[in-house]
This record gives sequence, structure tokens and C-alpha cells, in this order.
Amino acid sequence: MYQKIILIGRLGRDPEMRYTPDGTPVTSFSVATDRVWTDANGQQQKRAVWFRVTAWRRLAETCNQYLTKGRLVLVEGELSEPKPYQSRDGEWRASLDVRAAAVKFLEGRPEAGAAPAEAAEGGEIAEHPTPTTEEEIPF
Repeated sequence: MYQKIILIGRLGRDPEMRYTPDGTPVTSFSVATDRVWTDANGQQQKRAVWFRVTAWRRLAETCNQYLTKGRLVLVEGELSEPKPYQSRDGEWRASLDVRAAAVKFLEGRPEAGAAPAEAAEGGEIAEHPTPTTEEEIPF
């Protein structure tokens, strides 16, 4: 069996990195995905769905270094079993947890440093340089 989830959304807060007892880095962050539609009365509606994302090892370090609140990202990963919980207002909700296999940074790079275009679990970081001359364009 196999499952994969792909999310595109914005970070709801800055990532938080910690280490397991054996020293493995783990970074957690939340991603909001928005859905917009027009209801039967012609009113535009908007709903956000929040996901808690966990990245491990080199991917965790990269996410912690380059991601910030509000940044647009694409997350590929595996969805864990939803966990029900009761919110402060007494409403029942579900926590949607994703273990990230890859994170792609979709917006321009911050001015303070050059972030990789994408990072994949296992330490693979791929940069996609933009061709600067006509001879470098592959077609």
C-alpha cells in the first residue's frame, strides 16, 4: 500500500526545530491551505484547512533555516491517521499530521540568503538555476 499527499499553502508560524535523544533533527511547522468558492447565494466563501508538518534529518535543517511564517510552500509527504481533539470552544476537530518527504519553496528567495529551490529527505537538495544566456537554454 502507498499513499502520498501534496499540499500548497502558507506557513502559519515559524518552524520549530528540536532533536531526538539520539541527535536526529526534527522540524515542525503548520501549513494552511485555502479553498475559495461561491455559495448558492452568490457570496464568496473561504475556508482554511491546517496541516501540521514534520520534517526529519537534513530536510528538517533546511526547512528550519529557510522557512518563515507566511512563506508559500509545496509539501509532499505521507498523511498520518487524523487525531480527534476538542478545541477550547468545545468543538471537536481533527489534527492532520504530515511527515514531509520533500518541501519546495514556491516564492522568491529572501534577500538575506539564498535558499535552495527544493529539498528532499535524505539530504538531497536540488537547485534549479535560471539560464542566463540563450546558449544555456536547452531547446
